[in-house]
Amino acid sequence: MATLLLRGAAAARRRLLLRPAPLAPGPVRAASRALSAALVRRGGLVGGRWVETAAAFPVQDPASGEELGRVSDCGAAEARAAVRAAHEAGAAWSRLPAKERSARLRRWYELMMENKEELARIITAENGKPLKEAQGEIVYSASFLEWFAEEARRIYGDVIPASAKDRRVLVLKQPVGVAAIITPLANQAGIPAGVYNVVPCSRQQTAAVGEVLCTDPLVSKISFTGSTATGKILLKHAAGTVKRVSMELGGHAPFIVFDSANVDRAVAGALASKYRNSGQTCVCTNRFLVQKGIHDEFVEKFAKAIEKELHVGNGFDAKTTQGPLINEKAVEKVEKHIKDAVSQGASIVTGGKRHSFGKNFFEPTLLSNVTTKMLCTQEETFGPLAPVVKFETEAEAVAIANAANVGLAGYFYSQDPAQIWRVAEQLEVGMVGVNEGIISSVECPFGGVKESGLGREGSKYGIDEYLEIKYVCFGGL
Repeated sequence: MATLLLRGAAAARRRLLLRPAPLAPGPVRAASRALSAALVRRGGLVGGRWVETAAAFPVQDPASGEELGRVSDCGAAEARAAVRAAHEAGAAWSRLPAKERSARLRRWYELMMENKEELARIITAENGKPLKEAQGEIVYSASFLEWFAEEARRIYGDVIPASAKDRRVLVLKQPVGVAAIITPLANQAGIPAGVYNVVPCSRQQTAAVGEVLCTDPLVSKISFTGSTATGKILLKHAAGTVKRVSMELGGHAPFIVFDSANVDRAVAGALASKYRNSGQTCVCTNRFLVQKGIHDEFVEKFAKAIEKELHVGNGFDAKTTQGPLINEKAVEKVEKHIKDAVSQGASIVTGGKRHSFGKNFFEPTLLSNVTTKMLCTQEETFGPLAPVVKFETEAEAVAIANAANVGLAGYFYSQDPAQIWRVAEQLEVGMVGVNEGIISSVECPFGGVKESGLGREGSKYGIDEYLEIKYVCFGGL
């Protein structure tokens, strides 16, 4: 399988996989801290060569507004060239012994870990998240290379008992082919030229480049992370040539706290699940449902934890836990949700406005007296806003949680074993955290149901997304 990477201008908003920005050569300043010139690139990567275009788009530090550099604005022509490079390189790559491919992926993992500090600085410069979170993101991203380097040697087929005595039936698993997918840097690991290609582009070029990747007959697989609306457009394009697709789309995660829950543990889980990367991950909690008996205690303790534990600032400052939102448009959406909720009777418990640190910074906010008629409970906020809805019965909570047309992640806290089994099975999501606010792990299948996407990443199931099953029947034996 050969790989293409389409990097849109807004790529850093949603994904928890590494995407170091390919910026201009030479020292780059970010919040008065130089980024590694060895790891920062300006161009695309096609067939093993760095490709620069006449047009370029800026990458800005969301904390300061400072321009970090300008990235080559690739278009349809570069995308087609990358597809052909991947197609041509893929055949030889797939013929390499699994052990050798495994070793090169393992080396890729090692290189990421060797450079994790500098790579983390690039992430913090590009999307503003706290440096400690960025370091964790590098380790998490690299773990997928380590995992699949090991899985590459364990792609087993089958021998099936035949219905006729003169036949033998085999099942082979083979690479799906050229995949348009998101993945980290690779050249130094010995990945052959053309197996891995990068096509950065601006928002203006995204539609044209995306259409090429989704319609070119040489591309066999599309993997996309982003909004549900964009995912639907890509699915329509991919349908024309019946491509395999993996989609990690919008989330609207519920976080349910039942009367039987350990409130202190629930508060700690809520803090981690809601405010990681300032609420800008697809699995962040978007709405809290708290049972009537412990509602007031939970809200009071949650507010105190927010005010004590969360610190807004530049991602490069050690004490910072909350960096900026990716741009002012994201801030405006948070403001819109708060204004709508307050106009309908919600109360601001803490936060509620932009932070004095800068235009893209927003105070971690907690709302109470929230109802399901408010925008913040109907659509994904993607920001540091925690709305709390009070409920009375288990059935009511499950119904509210399942009312969304998406279902990526869901969380709930309970100490009732029977309730835990019931709710875990009834929640219409692809991943459930029971008494846990952070659930992502390379060993586990990551993905959603309903309009949250198709397919799974990670785990023993993830590699199947990139394999075709071939049935072979030997006759006349």
